[in-house]
Amino acid sequence: MPKFHNDSTLPTPNFPGSHVVLDEDYVYLSGLTAADIQGGEAVLGDVAEETRWVMRRLVHILEQVDCRAQDAVRVDVHLTDIDLVEEMDAAYAEFFTAPDFPARTCTEAPRLLGGANVEITLVARRPPSPEAEDGD
Repeated sequence: MPKFHNDSTLPTPNFPGSHVVLDEDYVYLSGLTAADIQGGEAVLGDVAEETRWVMRRLVHILEQVDCRAQDAVRVDVHLTDIDLVEEMDAAYAEFFTAPDFPARTCTEAPRLLGGANVEITLVARRPPSPEAEDGD
């Protein structure tokens, strides 16, 4: 049965959704922008810094459910200007160990909420519970 929750360090979503949905195997994180994060407005306009802010918060949320960035299996990135993909890629790559990157889609979205230039959504594989590793 899926479990739904919101990260207490983020504003409650103003849309009908949850920050995090967990099932037995995966963690699904809603799209996040720097504008969603307190203080993130300071980096709006700098695609690399927006990416770092969002990725740091996504990693923080993953850690709350006993996952790491390395557990990510799929990422969707939305940019307001696809020509800035190299700047975003450089910052994004800092959070993974090459060549083990998650599957990814990157699209251009002309407008993101809050004036952000980057929105990132992530799915991660949950590590097996200690009980499952015991084989019981």
